[in-house]
Amino acid sequence: MQTTNRTILSVGELNAEVNQLLTQGFPLLWVEGEISNLVRPSSGHLYFTLKDNKSQIRSAMFRNRNMKLRIQPENGMKVLVRGRVGLYEPRGEYQFIAEHMEDAGVGQLQKQFEALKLKLSNAGLFDEKFKQEIPEYPKRIGVITSPTGAAIRDILNVLKRRSPQTEILIYPVAVQGATSKTEIETAIRKVDIDNKCDVVILARGGGSIEDLWSFNEENVAKAIYNAKTPVISGIGHEIDFTIADFVADLRAPTPSAAAELVTPDRNQLLTESIQTRLWLIQTINRSIKQKKQDLEWLTSRLFIQKPANKIQQQAQRLDEFENRLKLELTKSLDKKHIQLSSLISRLQSNLPQKKIADQSIHLNQLLDRLKRSIQIDLSQKHSTFTLQLAKLDAISPLRTLDRGYSIIKDKNSDSVISSVKQATANQSILVKLKDGELNASFDDPIVDK
Repeated sequence: MQTTNRTILSVGELNAEVNQLLTQGFPLLWVEGEISNLVRPSSGHLYFTLKDNKSQIRSAMFRNRNMKLRIQPENGMKVLVRGRVGLYEPRGEYQFIAEHMEDAGVGQLQKQFEALKLKLSNAGLFDEKFKQEIPEYPKRIGVITSPTGAAIRDILNVLKRRSPQTEILIYPVAVQGATSKTEIETAIRKVDIDNKCDVVILARGGGSIEDLWSFNEENVAKAIYNAKTPVISGIGHEIDFTIADFVADLRAPTPSAAAELVTPDRNQLLTESIQTRLWLIQTINRSIKQKKQDLEWLTSRLFIQKPANKIQQQAQRLDEFENRLKLELTKSLDKKHIQLSSLISRLQSNLPQKKIADQSIHLNQLLDRLKRSIQIDLSQKHSTFTLQLAKLDAISPLRTLDRGYSIIKDKNSDSVISSVKQATANQSILVKLKDGELNASFDDPIVDK
């Protein structure tokens, strides 16, 4: 019910909401505790309390679940229970709905099983990419199991019924007990060493988790993983799972199922072979019949159409085509001849020799003009040079020397001495005249006052 600003739940609705929250909020989990207040009504359900030294919780296990129990629950028994948290809505009581129960000692084995399963899974031993393909038609099958158990009898019966032609090699081992894990590992390695089997079945009949524990050993798992021969596991019943099942290339729910998975059914193969043979015969007969009809139809068409007449008609058409082709070729050749004559005439009117001669005359004229231009330019340059040379000669120091003058230089620095102020006592000098140089020196320079 809803008012203007609030929602009001009934008690039943509230309990339903709480039950849904509990169911969705808690995953499937394991609880360890002691059974007390155990009640077995005629419905077949179990009602009890799980407790420890601190708390307790009401619990229920319904008939469809407790029918599969391998233990007989009793008050005071310490158990490991798997289930979900919920709420009994009519009384609003928090409770635990059990789906599986086992003795707490068995629970310790289950913990070891889960720990090893996680370890080997992380190591990659369960990865599908390492699984080998099971041969479809094995010629020889190895069986690793107890030689006196029910599993070997079931396997042999199935193989004899389904595939009696298949050879079987039995590798006898103990499937429980202190030595079993070593015997199983050794047998798996021996199958590879013998190299006689196309596939091997690792099998055991049903039993408790303690009975199946040899197939939960790490050395057995690693032997299966390293086996070169494909391994099929058929251990226990359909609800039983072992580490060997996860490592094996194929898991079968039972030993008999393993034998069925590894071999084709003889009767089914025979039925399929007969059906295939009949299908082939029918298909071939239909094909022959169809081809025969096609041949008859083609023969009748051949007779009606009279190939000789058609050949004559085609020969006549071929002659017609030949005449038309010759006519077209003649026309085409005449047209090309006219075009060629026109091109020859145009070529003669534009002979390259004539153009070359005209260009040669023009080139000679240009050369003459170039020569005259160069001579005029050289004459002008020569006159300008002569004038500049005369001007330069007029102001040249050499011309001054011709008139009796000289140039005095310091011998060491080669600098011109143009004033007595630049001279020093006992200075070595060079006196340049018009026809050579004189080495000289003087005592003291005389300065005009």
